[in-house]
Amino acid sequence: MPERTLRRVLIASGLGHFVEWFDFGIYGTLAVILAQNFFPSDNQQAALLASFAVFGAGCVMRPLGALFFGSLGDRIGRQRTLAIVVLTTSAATLAMGLLPTHSSIGLLAPALLVLARLVQGFAAGGETAGATALISEYAPAHRRGFFCSWLDATGFAAFVAGSGTVLLLTAALPGTALDDWGWRLPFLLAAPLGLAGVYLRSRLEDSPDFRRLKETGRTAQSPVRESFTLAWKAMLFCVGFMLIKAVGHWALQTFMPGYLQTTLGFDRVPAFAVTTLGLFVVAVLVPLMGALSDRVGRKPLMLGACAGFVLLSWPAFWLMSQGNAVTACLAMAVLGLCMAAFDGASCAAIAELFPTRVRYGAMAIAYNAATALFGGMTPYFATWLVGSTGYALSPAFYLVVIALVSGATILRARETARTRLTV
Repeated sequence: MPERTLRRVLIASGLGHFVEWFDFGIYGTLAVILAQNFFPSDNQQAALLASFAVFGAGCVMRPLGALFFGSLGDRIGRQRTLAIVVLTTSAATLAMGLLPTHSSIGLLAPALLVLARLVQGFAAGGETAGATALISEYAPAHRRGFFCSWLDATGFAAFVAGSGTVLLLTAALPGTALDDWGWRLPFLLAAPLGLAGVYLRSRLEDSPDFRRLKETGRTAQSPVRESFTLAWKAMLFCVGFMLIKAVGHWALQTFMPGYLQTTLGFDRVPAFAVTTLGLFVVAVLVPLMGALSDRVGRKPLMLGACAGFVLLSWPAFWLMSQGNAVTACLAMAVLGLCMAAFDGASCAAIAELFPTRVRYGAMAIAYNAATALFGGMTPYFATWLVGSTGYALSPAFYLVVIALVSGATILRARETARTRLTV
């Protein structure tokens, strides 16, 4: 495969992925402010729980989106489906930025926010699996981990951009401007970003593996049914792999900003700064970890990451609880390193579990099932844990348990690095 073609695929897939996760993730970054505008309450934690519940509702829609877009992607192609996905997400995100608040229209405001979030979640169900399928089918076997890891790098770059945008707005806007109207600005960016993503993806050619399937008339006629009948064991492995990925992502990106402010007492600027640093560490290190997984294998990196979460989650949360921004940054960097090690290997690892005929759909269903059941509810559950136990460090134990489950699954899986993708 010519390097020029691979670069075009990475740019088009990566920018679309950036747009998708900037749009999807900005809600979590702004959860505290959205709680004030859409779920006003005298109890700050209750309002935050309501805001996180809406976040979780979007993730619950992702398996339905996976069924729809996964099947579509295995029938009509990855490229066309991914263009539809980014267009749908951007439209829903733009709508969020234009919504009237509770003070203007009462209970209709949170209802409309939930509706927009459900549409956003439905579209997100088709993103990661489709982009992973596309890149893995283009990439040479000996560099598949490196190329696939760029998806997570751009995803975390989107989280950094979202968190950084909110950090800049917090520092730059006077008084209560961010609470009153400034929170809308990141959502309104969805329009130009979405158009750029759709343009690039619409000009991209589908993967060589899928084109060969289509030319020979061997594409799956019923991808969902075929996934459950022929690839069910691989789907179970995928769910196990993805538990720590889903929980870790939304713990770092969505839970942390609110946790640092409402539970640990950080001001907004240091809270967003600490979160932005942790996300930046992941974005920078993921491609390095992807390249390393091509040399040493997927399993060693993923197992090492799970061990890191088991051993270091509680110490990291303890460091954050000391109330010092410097030690909190160190703690987030440690968690970010664990996340980067896992993400660097995992995208290629899950793609290598499935044949081309059902890769998009089977991956989407399994990955989004893990996200819906555990990842999307992580901010809500972790916040509930703090409130119900009265122990500020209790979310660390949730990370530990999930890491143990994923680690046990990975131990039973075979090594797939440098193998040819099956048709």
